[in-house]
Amino acid sequence: MKRISNLLIGLLFIISGCKQATAQLQIMPAFPNLSFEQPVDFQYPDDGSNRLFVVSQPGTIYVFENNNSVTAKKVFLDIRDKVLFGGEQGLLGLAFHPDYKNNGYFYINYTTSNPRRTVVSRFKVSSTDPDATDRSSELILLTVDQPYSNHNGGQTSFGPDGYLYISLGDGGSGGDPQNYAQNLRSLLGKILRIDVNNRSGNLNYNIPNDNPFKGNTNNLREEIYAFGLRNVWKFSFDLPTGKLWAADVGQNAWEEINIIENGKNYGWRIMEGNHCYNPATNCNTTNLTMPIWEYGRNDQGGYSITGGYVYRGSSASELNGKYIYGDFVSGNIWSLELIGSNATNKLLFSTNHSISTFGMDQNNELYFANYSTGRIYKLRGTSTKVGLNLMPQSYKLFQNYPNPFNPATKISFEIPREGNVSLKIYDTLGTEVTTLVDEHRPAGNYNVEFNAGITEKRPLSSGVYFYSLIVNNSSGLINDFVDTKKFVLLK
Repeated sequence: MKRISNLLIGLLFIISGCKQATAQLQIMPAFPNLSFEQPVDFQYPDDGSNRLFVVSQPGTIYVFENNNSVTAKKVFLDIRDKVLFGGEQGLLGLAFHPDYKNNGYFYINYTTSNPRRTVVSRFKVSSTDPDATDRSSELILLTVDQPYSNHNGGQTSFGPDGYLYISLGDGGSGGDPQNYAQNLRSLLGKILRIDVNNRSGNLNYNIPNDNPFKGNTNNLREEIYAFGLRNVWKFSFDLPTGKLWAADVGQNAWEEINIIENGKNYGWRIMEGNHCYNPATNCNTTNLTMPIWEYGRNDQGGYSITGGYVYRGSSASELNGKYIYGDFVSGNIWSLELIGSNATNKLLFSTNHSISTFGMDQNNELYFANYSTGRIYKLRGTSTKVGLNLMPQSYKLFQNYPNPFNPATKISFEIPREGNVSLKIYDTLGTEVTTLVDEHRPAGNYNVEFNAGITEKRPLSSGVYFYSLIVNNSSGLINDFVDTKKFVLLK
């Protein structure tokens, strides 16, 4: 049986379209029953709902449960009638407000026509259906005219400071013919930062006080956070360090990765990577910030970089603290480790995937999308550590804390192998009160909060209740682990 299981894992790996770089790290189909049209973004709301959202470039956002066996997706938003789709144009970015659980706000970035322009707007979730959008709720924050059909950028994300960051390409064509990236009166070729929780004058947002050009008298755009960028269509924040990582697609020869900082000039079109572009020699690099990494198109097998994330999950511990990114054309996936100013790059996989986006879930596990097939994949490896704690060697369900409690308590458990996990609450009659966990999870240590004031079925009164953990790694006919503990709600 063990030999058959190993063979099946190997077959899955071949089907996923890559050559394995190490014996441990693998690419696995994340949701084998789902596919999406031209996926370009992968996000989750921090609302405890265990849902994932995939952005389809033609103009649709889909929502589904974060469960390996999920069989259906729902349309969360369909604005295909608004979106100008084709090439690099379309619905490109999605960001959930940090307080989405309470206000229901999310933000999108899309291209529209007449005239051709980028639109960044806010929508609100439906008041009657958490898996649908109130389409009439759109509030347009800003629009930016697009002179050409390429280099739209598109990433839209909230930073740890609570501000909304937006990437815009240099306007397109080739070589930034109008030099927009260096023009501080244009928003093109920039990363913007705005405060969506406040308004200023006629704007539907405010300018953060420490934006580099706030209050200038030279008509420089105050939304600008960083400039000199060609086409950053993927960037991400590493929350433990606060660093903003951005992958910038090159012109003819060099792809680059930058750490974005307030007010910095990253060189385009003066530089492409670490090399002079315009002029081709003897360019002036004064006050320019160089990339932390670059790779050439001729010698390292890449033609269009797709930015990723610093890995902070538990199922591939060998990647912990490393920036994982890929290339849309070659399908290569690398890890980049930055210690001080020293960067070490490693090729993890050479695949045939058209890698259009990476994404994280609420457990900080890493995914990527294949633009051509519409499939989502997940990186899995040797689960040896979670943070500084050794991975569990056995199944354990711990006593909740605090106990007695009112209204919230924390339930912890450990699983030494990945499996289907169910954690449910019951009353003394054996009636199910609520489900806290019902999904496939990797090996690891978990903490789950139970709030007796927020239950699916009914308000809870004081009394004795039970929580039960069931873990199954095989067919579902025999459970690998079952345990139940008692706790007391005392109002």
